[in-house]
Amino acid sequence: MKERILEAFVEEAHENGLKFTMDDLAKRLAISKRTLYEHFSSKTLILETLIERTNDDMIRKTEQIVGNDQLTLLEKIKQSIRVIPQYYEFYDLRILDQMKKYYPEHWKKVHNDLNDWPQIRTLIQQGIREGIIVNKNEALIMRLIIDSINLTLDQRFFLDNSVTVEDAIYSIVDILLFGLVEK
Repeated sequence: MKERILEAFVEEAHENGLKFTMDDLAKRLAISKRTLYEHFSSKTLILETLIERTNDDMIRKTEQIVGNDQLTLLEKIKQSIRVIPQYYEFYDLRILDQMKKYYPEHWKKVHNDLNDWPQIRTLIQQGIREGIIVNKNEALIMRLIIDSINLTLDQRFFLDNSVTVEDAIYSIVDILLFGLVEK
């Protein structure tokens, strides 16, 4: 039931923004508010759970990739940047703007999570040391990676241009790692 509630929360947020009520969420799920409150005591707790699970999911997936000895360093970098968390659709610019306004502490955590990727930074540093990645300013390289991937938060762009978020991320990673020029 908790998973259903989290999924319904994401759907409700996409359709109506974050101003919906627990009553709205219960109606969407076709359950009583009492049943909803048995699983989550507040809308804020649902939001916190969603943020925590999304972050934990990204960390877990990235650590699996980084720990895979069968992958080359370049493959680890590619696959780590391409990690899409379970609830990626929740991180949409419109929802994040509302979170910043109505849930500033939660927004700060999400913002920090979206702008600091220590596992990828470590891989980039290793790539620079090993001569696989160009020896340019590491902070700039990380900023390019993070900002490029965070472009996927503008999900309207992808809908308007018939591109899935996953396809966009794959293209972004390929462009970042291999450039725009045909070899």
